[in-house]
Amino acid sequence: MKVGNLVSKYNVPGPRYTSYPTVPFWKIQQWETKDWISVVQKGLGLTQEKEIGIYIHLPYCDSLCTFCGCHKHITTNHKVEDPYIEAVIKEWSLLLSAINEPVKISSIHLGGGTPTFFAPAALERLITGILALAPLVKGAELGFEAHPNSTTEAHLKSLNNLGFTRVSFGIQDYDNVVQQAIHRIQTFDQVKTVHDLALENGYTSISHDLVFGLPKQTICGFKKTVEKTLELKPHRISLYSYAHVPWIKGTGQRGFDENDLPSGSTKRALYEMAKELFLKAGYVEIGMDHFSLPEDELAIATNNKALHRNFMGYTTQSSPVLIGLGMSAISDAWFGFAQNEHSVKAYMERINKNELPITRGHELSLEDLEIRQHILNLMCHFDTEIPKKSFIHFGEIIQRLFPMIEDGLVNIKDNSISVTEKGIPFVRNCCMAFDAYLRNPVSKPTFSLTV
Repeated sequence: MKVGNLVSKYNVPGPRYTSYPTVPFWKIQQWETKDWISVVQKGLGLTQEKEIGIYIHLPYCDSLCTFCGCHKHITTNHKVEDPYIEAVIKEWSLLLSAINEPVKISSIHLGGGTPTFFAPAALERLITGILALAPLVKGAELGFEAHPNSTTEAHLKSLNNLGFTRVSFGIQDYDNVVQQAIHRIQTFDQVKTVHDLALENGYTSISHDLVFGLPKQTICGFKKTVEKTLELKPHRISLYSYAHVPWIKGTGQRGFDENDLPSGSTKRALYEMAKELFLKAGYVEIGMDHFSLPEDELAIATNNKALHRNFMGYTTQSSPVLIGLGMSAISDAWFGFAQNEHSVKAYMERINKNELPITRGHELSLEDLEIRQHILNLMCHFDTEIPKKSFIHFGEIIQRLFPMIEDGLVNIKDNSISVTEKGIPFVRNCCMAFDAYLRNPVSKPTFSLTV
């Protein structure tokens, strides 16, 4: 079957599988703090040094990008910086007091929102406040997401002095027509300037994030974006599929005509064109939407089958506990998930009451844990093996995968299931065959399209 026909057949709403179960199916509407802490302690028990990875959500942005599906707060009032920083440090302190045992930090990642909305001095206070309460492990990875227009050399220097060596620049597309449609204006020269400054200031891993499937995107225009990206040769490139989810409150995804979005087949052609150019330039394909230089740790982890996937995408960090700090941040303790209050106001109110600001979550059953591992295997390595003693029925999985097997997208050998090279664009569809929560029809719009 031709690629265009396959896209038409399999381009259905489905999870991105940065977690399993996915957020819409979490069962706990309000975690009791003691119960969540018990899950975190159980996750910490899987590591020798009680290691915790930290994701810090910095939600503020000066303006709204109309492609964004993140939880954010739009403001030009920078007086919000200090109270928010103090609240995040206090949340970390409250969590450590509740855990009541020494821990070490394996990684720190600043996301948003726009982390570089915050002044360098504010970010310094944040990181020094976090590290004053728990030390880093040797070789800890520290990185942040950066808007090229608001990232200064002072940002880069301040964070590098604190141990940050990774930075991810949100590029999306260099085409001016697309930039106008998504309200994200930045020139190649602006990006080149901040990219070069990062190299000069000690950053050894620079990533550029591109998005395909944006409104008004064309093959010709996006090819120019890819070629400009290759001029700078970042260590990593994320090539994300635009997730159109305008029904989620606050995304801002009503800022353009939906007729301006590329068709499913065109959207896939955008990815395949970019992939071909990246591979020709010497990059290695990582998972379903990342590329890296062969010497990069992502490529090495892929070769060693040590690649991991979490709410931040593909990573070499496999610490079983990732704590999210800040408004709307999600925590993953392997045996369970929790999410913080969705609004800055509610988040700050809970912190001011000396409460951990967690709301909904999920504690994984034994069946959840097994399915989670299979989906993680497929998303990272495109294969998995179902053991003889299993919570899932091999025959039922095969039955649900039968169309993909017929179309040459999935192979079966003994108790092993693998995604073919042809099937990689449809790996999310393969994972859906394992997903116990999708066996009942979803009654309202929940997920973006899979391809």
